[in-house]
Amino acid sequence: MIQTSLKTIIMGAVVTWLWVQMPVLGQENYSQPHQQLARELLRELVEIDTTHSTGSTTVAAQALAGHLIAAGFTDREVQVLEEVPRKGNLIVRFRGRDAGSKPLLLLAHLDVVEADPADWTLDPFKFTELGGYYYGRGTLDDKDEAAIHVANLIRLREEGFVPDRDIIVALTADEEGGVHNGVAWLLENHRDLIDAEFALNEGGGGYSQDGRHVSNNVQASEKIYQSFRLQVVNRGGHSSLPVKENAIYRLADALGKIRDYDFPVKLNEVTRIFFERSAALEPPEISAAMHGILQDAPDSQSIELLSTMPAYNARMRTTCVATLLDAGHAENALPQRAQAVVNCRILPNELPEDVQSMLESVIADGRVSVMPLDDAKPSPPSPLVPDVLGPIERITEEMWPGVPVIPIMSAGATDGLYLRNAGIPVYGVSGIFRERGDNRAHGQDERILASAFFDGQEFLYRLTKELSQTHGL
Repeated sequence: MIQTSLKTIIMGAVVTWLWVQMPVLGQENYSQPHQQLARELLRELVEIDTTHSTGSTTVAAQALAGHLIAAGFTDREVQVLEEVPRKGNLIVRFRGRDAGSKPLLLLAHLDVVEADPADWTLDPFKFTELGGYYYGRGTLDDKDEAAIHVANLIRLREEGFVPDRDIIVALTADEEGGVHNGVAWLLENHRDLIDAEFALNEGGGGYSQDGRHVSNNVQASEKIYQSFRLQVVNRGGHSSLPVKENAIYRLADALGKIRDYDFPVKLNEVTRIFFERSAALEPPEISAAMHGILQDAPDSQSIELLSTMPAYNARMRTTCVATLLDAGHAENALPQRAQAVVNCRILPNELPEDVQSMLESVIADGRVSVMPLDDAKPSPPSPLVPDVLGPIERITEEMWPGVPVIPIMSAGATDGLYLRNAGIPVYGVSGIFRERGDNRAHGQDERILASAFFDGQEFLYRLTKELSQTHGL
């Protein structure tokens, strides 16, 4: 373990802090000091390379630590911990009055996926403001929430707020990939630093359509990630003497069977509420289909319709899809080996070994082997308790009257799975709205609407304050 000294960067941070308090040109609508600070922190983070290949989350963690120290946090309350160089994690503890209450954990990750400038219209590592949006790698995943949590913590300190329970902010490494996942390492080596009653994380957020807020989503569950290798091996031979028994054809037949197979529809607590509340937001035909799958015996026509919509299909059932293919060794030889990777996103209440058995049953060919690539990491759903959902719903109604709060199960994965497996419930919620169909996370010209960024900052500020009070919880 390497612990980075923070005092060496305090003076530079003080200068930056003073600069941040000055009015920001072109930001008249967001002129409050805490808003200016959040924007500056996001700019600073975007322009620090935190990719796995060439970047450093340590540099980003140190930069944010400097702002916190300058704002009055002590070096005992602010720590930058590395498992290895370049993989730094920032842990901040805002002390509450009741040492007996378990803390509230605010989680975000500092690393970002790779970004080739040649693929972008704008420089991915330069913070650009254009047309009411902030552009740059990480503006949506997940440097926006990292900046917000730090700015809000500083705001709470300046206001003299004292929570009942401790508030912990953990900004971590290797969520997007790499072998030094910060949450897993902290749980194994420094659990006391992030142990909490529950955590807020990425994975949720709101949807807008045509500029109108539609729903504020709370991620309470996520699918299990598991890939399988399908492989066929045979003797091969000369391509001038073809035979029906061909490794590529046999593998292709197996993949075709997987393509044509749909796992059964199985709803859980989270997905049932998701479809119940989403039905009110959809056109009549889709709404009726959602009610149809909620029946004790789900309606087959409803299943058929929703299965054509990837976002809804993925929330009804386990899915498996071919993603990689490799076969043959020469253009003039019959293939001796053909293999493919099938990536499955498994419902949280299903077992990966049962999915493997189902794939083998669907393929029904003993010549095709099906083997897991790695051990699956289960992710048990977080309970939909009123102590958490109640404040989210109240604040949503205050800020966006009439907008429903909808629990969701993510088809993808987050670091929340490590906390859930450690017994810490996790709720993905941000109050940051994005237009349906414009999710640029991991993609070209990643961006966040500036107004949505500041709305999310205010939402998380209010939610953090309320959840940090234990009276009535």
